[in-house]
This record gives sequence, C-alpha cells and structure tokens, in this order.
Amino acid sequence: MSRIALVDDDRNILTSVAMTLEAEGFEVETYNDGQSALDGFNRQMPDLAILDIKMPRMDGMDLLQRLRLKSTMPVIFLTSKDDEIDEVLGLRLGADDYVKKPFSQRLLVERIRTLLRRQDLCAADPFGTAESAQTIERGPLRMDPLRHSVTWKDQVVSLTVTEFLLLHALAIHPGFVKSREQLMDVAYDERVYVDDRTIDSHIKRLRKKMRAIDCGFSAIETLYGIGYRYNED
Repeated sequence: MSRIALVDDDRNILTSVAMTLEAEGFEVETYNDGQSALDGFNRQMPDLAILDIKMPRMDGMDLLQRLRLKSTMPVIFLTSKDDEIDEVLGLRLGADDYVKKPFSQRLLVERIRTLLRRQDLCAADPFGTAESAQTIERGPLRMDPLRHSVTWKDQVVSLTVTEFLLLHALAIHPGFVKSREQLMDVAYDERVYVDDRTIDSHIKRLRKKMRAIDCGFSAIETLYGIGYRYNED
C-alpha cells in the first residue's frame, strides 16, 4: 500500500481527496500547512506528495525546495487556474507534475498511479529491455538505470524520476533528435496529458543540476521548433 501525503490548507480538499485516495487503496496522511508536513516527512517520508502552492507557515515552493535537498520522491503540485508562473517555477524546482484547481479527482488518481508506476519501474528495469537497463557511459556521463544513479565527471547528480527518464532517453542515442512529443511519451503515461512547457521546464531543471557541478555543461542541445538531443562532443 503506497503512502500519499496530501498538503493543502483547504479542509474540503483534504477531506474529499483523502476519501477518494483511500477508496483507491492508498494510505493517506493529510497536513494543512507546509511546516507540519515537513515535520511529518522528517519522521517518515511518504511514497508521493501532493502539495498546494499557497499555504500558511511554509508554502509549497519552500517545502519542495527542502524536500529536494534529501529526497527524489515524486511530487505533484496543485495550482490555481491562473498560476502559470507558479507551475513553471514548481517544475523548475523539481516537481514531477502539476494539476490545476478545480481538478478531476479521477485525473489526480491517474497521475499518482503513473508516477508511482514509473518510480517502481525505474527502480527495477525502467524500460523493460535488457539494453536500456544497462549502465550507459557518454563521455563524463554515467547512468545506471537499475540503481537510479547518475554521475557527471564522477560527481553524483540527484535527479527526480522524470528528469532521469528524460536524460536517459536522450543519452541512450546520442546525436539523435527527440521531439517534445517523444519525450512526453517517455516521461508520462499515454492517458496523462501534458503540454510542451512541462517538458521544457524539466529540461531546464536538468541542465541547472548539471551546471551546478559543471558550469560548462552543454551536452543537452535545444533544436528550436524540433526538440532536444544529447551531444557527446
């Protein structure tokens, strides 16, 4: 039974979503602000967290930043209808997905299952083939899918599940262009719709993590209007 943390200062959302998730077989822990959630996570980390952005004491952005210092667990942001800036910032900080309020609880359940399924597959054989499960080395990059580990110039890079899958999809065939649509297929279940901006934000976050280790990192190339590719040169 997967443990889901639901963090929102709206008690109606906490109650209704918790009931839905429990009916789907999840164990649910609810928190009405970021600080109480962080205290709970320090005691026991959930398998996935759903975070509202605007909350008292500690908002969702601050909570995510603190989480990403020690955990790559999947995180879904709940955003208001017009909070486009918050969506982009959230993805850049390391969120795996976002859902706009008001939202379909069925859609939320599907996105939760997608992220948990991806995490389980990535911990075992993320792509279901022997070739893709093998450790790959591309210049200073080394990726081990079975251990979900990445190093660049022998330094460990901590990636979320989404970031790992996108980097692997590009690096496994260097020089080949991957369109945004192809990268969406890699990172998300076919039943879950995301737009181009979501992939772009994940790529920006991925580059930022690499450049924190190597300011000259340029292996992920953007081909405007087409997509991305990994260059070993």
